[in-house]
Amino acid sequence: MSKKLLLKYEHVPGINTLEVYRQHEGYKALGKALKTMHPDDVLEEVKKSGLRGRGGAGFPTGMKWSFLAKPEGVPRYLVCNADESEPGTFKDRYLMERIPHILIEGMIISSYALGAKTSYIYVRGEYYYIIKILQKAIKEAYAAGLLGKNILGSGYDLDLYVHPGAGAYICGEETALLESLEGKRGNPRIKPPFPAVAGLWGCPTVVNNVETIADVVPIINEGGEAFAKIGIGKSTGTKLISASGHINKPGVYEIELGVSVEEFIYSEEYCGGIRNGKKLKAVVAGGSSVPILPADLILKTAKGEQRLMTYESLSDGGFATGTMLGSGGFIVMDEDTSIVKNLFTFARFYRHESCGQCSPCREGTGWMEMILRNFVNGKAKTSDIDLLWDIQSKIDGKTICPLGDAASWPVAAAIRHFRHEFEEYCNNPQTIKEVKHYFRFNNLQEV
Repeated sequence: MSKKLLLKYEHVPGINTLEVYRQHEGYKALGKALKTMHPDDVLEEVKKSGLRGRGGAGFPTGMKWSFLAKPEGVPRYLVCNADESEPGTFKDRYLMERIPHILIEGMIISSYALGAKTSYIYVRGEYYYIIKILQKAIKEAYAAGLLGKNILGSGYDLDLYVHPGAGAYICGEETALLESLEGKRGNPRIKPPFPAVAGLWGCPTVVNNVETIADVVPIINEGGEAFAKIGIGKSTGTKLISASGHINKPGVYEIELGVSVEEFIYSEEYCGGIRNGKKLKAVVAGGSSVPILPADLILKTAKGEQRLMTYESLSDGGFATGTMLGSGGFIVMDEDTSIVKNLFTFARFYRHESCGQCSPCREGTGWMEMILRNFVNGKAKTSDIDLLWDIQSKIDGKTICPLGDAASWPVAAAIRHFRHEFEEYCNNPQTIKEVKHYFRFNNLQEV
């Protein structure tokens, strides 16, 4: 049984309330931090833990915090990115819904370490009911003296606000999120300057994911070194995984980093195997933006080593034979899945969500969707496979923010590993007949 740090008390009745949360170690870490630790000591424990950003990039959290500029007389801010718009990812929603106070406690401790007196939780607009849950928990915290002036008699003041987004995927990118928080259109900023120097309202700002901030609580409770002993190498601690697709037990799982991919898919503790006794075909391991891998490469690396649920193991071999842990949106596909149809769904999403600021992304996502639409309605030529490859290569790495990469990587990986399926859509009359039915069934217009 894997050790749980964030979901340890997930099934305790009433754990979403302050009273029950405090009965189960709640705000113990906050008391320890404010009464016995200097802000620099909190930062040092986070560095010792080896905690990496749980939102997708996996950047060391302690290092990110240390970059925060500290000019005299200028406010500093902590912003929690709870926009969670990555298809296949829903673990932050689960955490905020079940145990909202662990996020709030993490926000207070992190704000204390960073010297922030005002902090924000930016929540995606579709999570409207989550916003109400967080607001209720924040109200409880204020009433108990855990937020506001002189928290726990420490002399530290903090105000915490929840800000709803408006349903834009692009606002998951930290600078677009800051633009939106300032009341502007959510377009990513050109960097530098980075948010650590000029973030919210031009002031030094740290933006962290929900899970990242929540992890600060067990790090302070148990110590950074104890957290670092969980996991393997630079992949320390536990990780929340959103498991979905053709598995027997979809849901949110907290794993110790280092569990093998095979164990995660097939063990009863986690996904419980492929549903209906089907064979595994492919996996998108970290949300829709990461490269898809066929069964042989998701279970073992190109070197024949067992693939592990870690940042390093999943990326082994680069994009030629590897992928990314990303946000932990683990999508499993069985033998009957059409990779081309799945890719078309992803392409439609990224075309719709592009902010339009960068030409390669604005134009390229539209072209990729149009070509994939031709594939799934039987109107593509084999030369369109190379055209699709050429278009994605002209987007990758050529945009202000990573949305262009997110749109191009799934296309490149699908062609790299499943080129034969694209060819079937060009040459197989039966396949064309099936996809025409797919369009009619899903009420999609053919072109």
